Amino acid sequence: MSRTLARVALYAFLVALSVPLVFPFLWMISSALKLPGDVLASPPQLIPRAITWDNIRAVFTFQPFGRQIYNSLYIATLVALFTCALSLLSGYAFARLRFPGRNVIFFVFLSALMLPVEVTLIPNFTLMKHLGLADTHVPLLTLPVFGATGVTGIFLMRQFIQSVPVELEEAAMIDGMGRPRILLHVVLPLARPMLGTIGIIAFLYSWNSFLEPLVFVNRSELFTVPLALTAFTDTSGNPIWGVQMAATAISTVPLLIAYLVARRQITESLAQTGIK
Repeated sequence: MSRTLARVALYAFLVALSVPLVFPFLWMISSALKLPGDVLASPPQLIPRAITWDNIRAVFTFQPFGRQIYNSLYIATLVALFTCALSLLSGYAFARLRFPGRNVIFFVFLSALMLPVEVTLIPNFTLMKHLGLADTHVPLLTLPVFGATGVTGIFLMRQFIQSVPVELEEAAMIDGMGRPRILLHVVLPLARPMLGTIGIIAFLYSWNSFLEPLVFVNRSELFTVPLALTAFTDTSGNPIWGVQMAATAISTVPLLIAYLVARRQITESLAQTGIK
């Protein structure tokens, strides 16, 4: 009996903790289905007085929101793939190869983590403008990979590869394998959990990025989701709350689908990363 009471108390405690996390999502969906005058009604109403689908229709007529979701998806996916590839190659080089200045170069890489994005934003914009790449997606694809996100991935991968027994690679060398085949057939299978973690970090960083698209992109058809959400305003510049909440709710659907499809891989990557 006492065990049952303890379990019920535990579940009640967990439900109470989940309320602050779940309530904003419920309020977002509720506001997306409300009439314009009911979104900011006082007292607030969680359940809509009257359900309307006009906000959802307005999301795609106000601006090319479907194209903007596609922009965020393909940019975030490519950033994750490029970051994983760079992290694997650079992390292996820093962990296993011996070359002059290795520790100094690695220290210079780590020092990039101490620089806020705002510090390097103007030089990067000037560079991209002179290269004719402003108002394109190229800065959004390259800057995270070679910036703080890529450096974080290199650091994590280097630390992971250093924990892999070097005897595995020595045995592969005795069998006649070179460095490329060792990296592909020995290190890569062991590094998949860490690559999963790095990919998740890079994907979420790119998907949630707002400052870089705001600076580098001007045309609405090139907007990413975070930047597009701020564009649902009236002629006075005030947010159209119902349409904005509908767009926010729609923008969460791709992430939910991606998580449902790859939830096992995501869970295993995060769990195995903490296991020595």
